[in-house]
Formats: sequence, structure tokens, C-alpha cells
Amino acid sequence: MSHPPIPNCTAFRGDARLAHGPRPEVALAVKAALESDPTATILVFDDGTGRAVDFDLRGTPQDIVARLQGPRPPADPLAGPPAERGRGRPKLGVVAREVTLLPRHWEWLAAQPGGASQALRRLVEEARRSDGGRSRARQAQETAYAFISAMAGNRDGFEEASRALFAGDAAGFAAHSRSWPPDIRAHAEALAADALRAG
Repeated sequence: MSHPPIPNCTAFRGDARLAHGPRPEVALAVKAALESDPTATILVFDDGTGRAVDFDLRGTPQDIVARLQGPRPPADPLAGPPAERGRGRPKLGVVAREVTLLPRHWEWLAAQPGGASQALRRLVEEARRSDGGRSRARQAQETAYAFISAMAGNRDGFEEASRALFAGDAAGFAAHSRSWPPDIRAHAEALAADALRAG
């Protein structure tokens, strides 16, 4: 059985980048840093959202890794090789969630070949293809803004850099963030890359 990838994050000790990578690796680096200097100020940010995250650092390194990797089914050495798949559709990682539509939308979906689920998947794929990267750019703007608000909100050029970020102005963003500490500036630029490329 496959598991979803563990999200990456980045830890900063003060203004300097301490660690970057999957959450378990970063958590262990944070634990080691705090053991060597309990007074250190360390912030960890989710690379997908730009928001600060907290780790439960109690216990052994194995305890920390197990918590962050999530539940895994135990390996059964007596189970033998996996059984051959029977008849029917293969599991495609489909996730069932509630969708709220007006009656006329349900009527239209019900009349489509393959039914409502197939029609919705087709519509989503068409929308993704015609998006032109706008959703990715918008997500990059929100992610980078969350990070710079936390790490550069009181620094010179923050307001101007924020305006440049939402305008897709790479040169303006670079100019107004030039005085920020190098690791903060570099991480902000990496998070904002899709937004600044689109501008």
C-alpha cells in the first residue's frame, strides 16, 4: 500500500536556516539544536503553505519520527505475497467527499456519459489544463506572503515587497527584500517562484 508523501518544511534558528526537508528530518534537527541550546528561538514553516508548524519533540527520535510519519499498517511476516487482484475497477486513489450543487447541476451531471463522478473528473481536468498556471501562482503568492509576514513583517521593504509579490514583479520583490537576512530572502524567493515567474 502506498502512502502520501510527507510534506517538506524549513526550520529557522533566528534569521538563519537550520534545516530543510521532510518533517521527521527537520524535527530531529530542531530537537538536536534545542538540546545544544535550550534558549534558541526556532521557527518551522510548512513549505506548502508558508505557515508556522509546531512539532511534538517529546520522547526518543524514533517516537518523533513515528508521530510525524503517521500511522502505518504493521508488516505481517506471515502474510506472504499480496493476493492477486480480483475483477472490477482498480483502486485509483479516489477520495470521496461531499459536493453541494443545485438540482439543475445534478440533473446535467446525471445525463452525462459515465455519470456524475466521471463528468466532474473530466471538468476538473479541463479546468486544470486551461488554468494557465494561475492557481499555482496564486498559491505561491499566499504561501510566500504567509512566510514573509512571519519572518519579515517588521523589516524594511516588507510592504513594498508584498505589493511586488502580488503584482508578479520579480525585480521589485528582489529590490525591496534586498536588506533582509540572506536565508530569509532566499526562502521567500523560492516560495514565491511560481508567482514571480507568472508576472
